[in-house]
Amino acid sequence: MVGTVAKGVTTEPELLLERSRAITVQGDHKSGRAVVRIVGKYFPARALGGRAEEALKAYLRRRVLPEVGEREFVVVYLHSLVDRGDNFPGLGAIRGAYESLPAAAKERLRAVYFVHPGLQARLFFATFGRFLFSSGLYEKLRYMSRLEYLWAHVEKTELEVPECARRHDDELERRPLMDYGIEAADGRCMFDAASMDTSASLHSLRCIS
Repeated sequence: MVGTVAKGVTTEPELLLERSRAITVQGDHKSGRAVVRIVGKYFPARALGGRAEEALKAYLRRRVLPEVGEREFVVVYLHSLVDRGDNFPGLGAIRGAYESLPAAAKERLRAVYFVHPGLQARLFFATFGRFLFSSGLYEKLRYMSRLEYLWAHVEKTELEVPECARRHDDELERRPLMDYGIEAADGRCMFDAASMDTSASLHSLRCIS
């Protein structure tokens, strides 16, 4: 149990998350803020199973927040090629991890840049976002359909962009209709057509209640 782990001892879920490099602090925002990079494709959701929320809370508390320190910070979330079965921890785990942050850390979070969201993700959060997350977080969400738009906010030379995100960005340039859901990205996106089904959306809500 988490409560019985001695202070400073790294748990197995934390080690899985650390080795995946799904969440790292790197680079600088153009306003001098720290940047927390999250690569959705790297998140070991299948390996963590039901321990995803536990791992997220512990990793944020013991690794990410100490590195950010007292600075304001932004989150860059790269959604490129995320697979629901392999990489997505669940909305409940994400909400639980965010709500576990100290109030001061929530205040210092200035923006969440959601890179490569896709039409379905935009519609999903437009419909359910305010129910899933506090207004403080929802209002900080910024969609970036292309990497080039991100560089207006984050120093390009300071952020390591994984190859999966670069490939997906190139694919979007070649097939722009993917932005509007007219072409599919091989069914690999977390919010694909199934997420627009009423039962699927309600299931997502039940998972966090």
